[in-house]
Amino acid sequence: METYSVSLDIMEEVPVLVIEGDMTSESDSDVMKAYNEIKKEHAPKNIIINFEKTKYINSAGIASLINIIQDLQESGGKISFVGLTNHFRKVMDIVGISDFVEIFDLNREALESIKSR
Repeated sequence: METYSVSLDIMEEVPVLVIEGDMTSESDSDVMKAYNEIKKEHAPKNIIINFEKTKYINSAGIASLINIIQDLQESGGKISFVGLTNHFRKVMDIVGISDFVEIFDLNREALESIKSR
């Protein structure tokens, strides 16, 4: 039984990767597949990753996020994280991801920031 789901949403032409459940090595291939699909279909400069329904992230999930961040930065893009719990925010701070992404509570806030760049 899968303990996660990965889906793609589009908000005003900005791709939103929605991760529900657990972000682990089990979900890695689906997360990367969704990200690669986003790159191919939309060639985005900005991506929002929504964690509102994410229950758990382990080191493999962190590694996936780092891969996405590095890849998008190489093409001049930026990532916004939305819906992180306080615990997940601390984890992102500890591993240093917070230095490379913008963090918002809501998709709308992330979208407003993206549009103002």
